[in-house]
Amino acid sequence: MDDLRNKDNSQAPSGTDTASDELADKVSAQLTGDQTLTMELPGEQAEPVMLEEEKVKDEIDIQIDLLKDPDWVVRREAAITLGEMGDERCVEPLCKALYDGDWQVREVAVEALGQIGSPAVEMLVKMVRDWDVRKYVLMALGKIRDERVLDPLMLQLRSDEFKDDATNALVELGEPALERLVKALKDKDEMVRKQAVLALGRIKHGGAVDPLIEMLSDADWFTRLTAAAALEAIGDPRGREAIKPLTKDPDMVVRMRVERILAKWKKQPAGSASLN
Repeated sequence: MDDLRNKDNSQAPSGTDTASDELADKVSAQLTGDQTLTMELPGEQAEPVMLEEEKVKDEIDIQIDLLKDPDWVVRREAAITLGEMGDERCVEPLCKALYDGDWQVREVAVEALGQIGSPAVEMLVKMVRDWDVRKYVLMALGKIRDERVLDPLMLQLRSDEFKDDATNALVELGEPALERLVKALKDKDEMVRKQAVLALGRIKHGGAVDPLIEMLSDADWFTRLTAAAALEAIGDPRGREAIKPLTKDPDMVVRMRVERILAKWKKQPAGSASLN
């Protein structure tokens, strides 16, 4: 009986021999192109198959999720980070953040969309129709130097509620808005003309001087007044001469304002103003 056991044991390969044979078979299969053998070495674990939905989220997705955090500080920081990333995927969640219940989150979302720039224009233009977020949408559009922002901004100059927001946005755009604002000086809508004058005075570009001088003869006293103030802000010597006839303007408020402007300019050297 013992002899039989010994005989069986002598014929059975050892664990080391088995592992060696399996390794040899595996190497041979790889060399010959036969991949049917996928024997594993003892202790080797099969690599787990990672499902797509189980993959670790990238940083953008993490920050987008943080925009839903109950803490406004976390949401604010997430919006700032998404703006710094500048990826097109950040546009939609940042636009949604314009509806956030905290004004500080809304304001940094505006800045973030401005950083992203042109990729955000299309969605923002669509959102202009929404009264609830229009103010913040206009602010964001004013931070993006893209010709597509001009039409919606100019259109809002006709809005009683949002004309000032649109004006502020156009001023922030600066020179890119100059041509459209000069053209608006001849608009049939008195309010549009007034807002255009105000915007040009704040942009302070020398290219607006001659069109503003023409506005000094506008039928509306307030438009004449704001045109004189705009020329004062720009500081071009041509404006000094142009407003002098308004010292005899039929409106007392216009006369008084022009007299103050001229008195102020009289104390300054004629060539002291600097133009853009």
